[in-house]
Amino acid sequence: MSGLVRVLGLGPGTLDECTPRALAAMEEADVLVGYSTYIDLVRERFPHKPTESTGMTLEVERCRRAVELARSGKNVAVVCSGDPGVYGMAGLVLQLCGTSGPEVEIIPGVTAACSAAARLGAPLGHDFAVVSLSDRLTPWSLIERRLDAAAAADFILCLYNPASRGRPDVLRLACDRLLICRSGETPAGWVRNIGRPGESVHVGTLEQLRCQTLDMFTTVIIGNSQTKRLNGRLVTPRGYREAEA
Repeated sequence: MSGLVRVLGLGPGTLDECTPRALAAMEEADVLVGYSTYIDLVRERFPHKPTESTGMTLEVERCRRAVELARSGKNVAVVCSGDPGVYGMAGLVLQLCGTSGPEVEIIPGVTAACSAAARLGAPLGHDFAVVSLSDRLTPWSLIERRLDAAAAADFILCLYNPASRGRPDVLRLACDRLLICRSGETPAGWVRNIGRPGESVHVGTLEQLRCQTLDMFTTVIIGNSQTKRLNGRLVTPRGYREAEA
């Protein structure tokens, strides 16, 4: 008899920001499968659970193993950060299952865009776009087109994966494209290690952001033409009409 795969998101950091539904799914699972860093995050909470983990870039192998375990009758929890459907493993698990099963349940979590916005104030009060600057799976030329379109349409912009050792210049390149349409004084913020030890929150401008050295643990939010800096926080009005006092 086939088992079940639950693909869940841990949220931005520690398990106190993980949803009760995701915690229950891990408690009910026969085995936890995930990227080694995320398995380390949950091991203290679930020390009795068998786990299987793989390193970075081994997503296909990880999800294929979860599907194999479920087909053997196991109840499997695939552990992702943030939300499993936002740059997570949900789509890959569904693809690998195809039409032959096993059953898959997707359990949402808090994605980095929402958690970073909460740390910075209320910058996502109007239409926004999320773009990953990682060109490992997406051509840089396509990322540039998406940045250009978001900037021209005056979207608030949330950037995931703003740098890595192999891509140290992508944030500067992205900011240069945005500066074609936007003022260097456009409010911007960046948050590192959301919900984890060493969390840091910074509010500045697009021009200041361009000069930052960030990493893959940082989420960036760049305001639109209506975003303001108020008492050290970012706020975007819900509409383009001035809010009444």
